[in-house]
Amino acid sequence: MSLSAETTAALRDIGLRLRALRRVLFITGAGISADSGLPTYRGVGGLYNDEATEDGMAIEEALSGACFAARPDITWKYLAQIEHNCRQAAPNAAHRAIAALDDSHEVVVLTQNIDGLHSQAGSRNLIEIHGTLAERYCTQCGAAADTADAAIPPRCHQCGGIVRPNVVLFGEMLPERAISRLYRELDTGFDMVFVIGTTAVFPYIAEPVLRAVQRGAPTVEINPAHTFLSNRVSWHVAAGAAEAMTAIYETCRQTH
Repeated sequence: MSLSAETTAALRDIGLRLRALRRVLFITGAGISADSGLPTYRGVGGLYNDEATEDGMAIEEALSGACFAARPDITWKYLAQIEHNCRQAAPNAAHRAIAALDDSHEVVVLTQNIDGLHSQAGSRNLIEIHGTLAERYCTQCGAAADTADAAIPPRCHQCGGIVRPNVVLFGEMLPERAISRLYRELDTGFDMVFVIGTTAVFPYIAEPVLRAVQRGAPTVEINPAHTFLSNRVSWHVAAGAAEAMTAIYETCRQTH
């Protein structure tokens, strides 16, 4: 899809502004992985869209901490589908552009995604606020577990306990370590904040953007759709993440 002249000009302005700044926060949601073939609609991996699962429950219920405690086989049935989706995906140009900026800027990435694509792209300062499918552990003894185990549910080779991925299931608390780290980074402050491919409905996603707006720091939203942040940020770019970030990075690196 070709970009309008107005959008192209905005992306150049953003790239020039980014080039002059140092410390940058990128907040990303499912939309950044759309160009990697991962759907953006509801269901932690994009397999469902307001439809009941074949087990007769909403995907949010099947992927909840309560369901995992009572019926880990059901939760793992859908986790396995999501893992399969994510294993087929590779980082796209947006992930790669953000990772490449580590060489010229002090970049922090706060992502809602559990697909591991930022890590695969090489981003070094990464807060995976909802965890990652790339790690598993035993719920009984805490030992790290084999991520290639295809059993449903997988069990710990050491104690036989039920294994789970290191992700936040629906209804569970966010990891305290990740939240603490996020607020330490926010207390340090950022020169510029990007929010990409997320509706920002969670307070811990919207707050860093709103903090930056209040401080007068430049803010950028990259999302084909409008959100409640669109009229508050310095720039709203109605484009795909890969196309937009490629253009921004190309402008930014011209004098680096």
